[in-house]
Amino acid sequence: MSRNMTLWRLSCAVILLGLVWPMVPESSAGPLDQLTELTGKASVVVTLKSRDNFTSEYRYDVSVRNHTSDVLIADSLVIVLDKITNLAGEDREGLTGESFLKRFDVLGQDGETDDGKPFFRIPVGLTPDLGSLTDSLPATVSLRNKDYLSVFTPSFKVLGQKRPPPEPKQSQTATSQPAASSRNSVDKLIQLLIKKGVVTEEEWRKANQP
Repeated sequence: MSRNMTLWRLSCAVILLGLVWPMVPESSAGPLDQLTELTGKASVVVTLKSRDNFTSEYRYDVSVRNHTSDVLIADSLVIVLDKITNLAGEDREGLTGESFLKRFDVLGQDGETDDGKPFFRIPVGLTPDLGSLTDSLPATVSLRNKDYLSVFTPSFKVLGQKRPPPEPKQSQTATSQPAASSRNSVDKLIQLLIKKGVVTEEEWRKANQP
């Protein structure tokens, strides 16, 4: 077999393996246990948008305000409906100890935390980050009161991730490390091709001859 034919076979095999090789897309919108609680460093801005007295349904726009000097990753931000309080600031029934949150139907939630509290993901705007002292786009939160309680206040926690600072420029010595890592990956790929019988060791040696 000619050297050109061997190189062609190797190229085709590498392309095919690259297409089927498992790949995981990078995203910050992962499981909640990978997020950090930002309550206190980021607050929520709650705006009542509408109220239906017939169904006792309330719709809010809830956005996140970044109070830190850090940049937050926009698509990681989540608000958790932590509790609902009455005029006295209580979040539980005095006699039964039941959470007022259980008296409400929560509409359009994106999921629930491990302890059963509804959460909503904050929409991403035109930029991938939420800068210092800026507000995010609002998430829509709709609550329906089963007991028609007249006055209540929803309270939210904020979860998310900070944007890591940019890495310092690497020296010439440091930049040689990724190249060595890339070479190791190529060697492992060639060994896999040989193991699967796509090419033989003899063909590989001939292809690498000057």
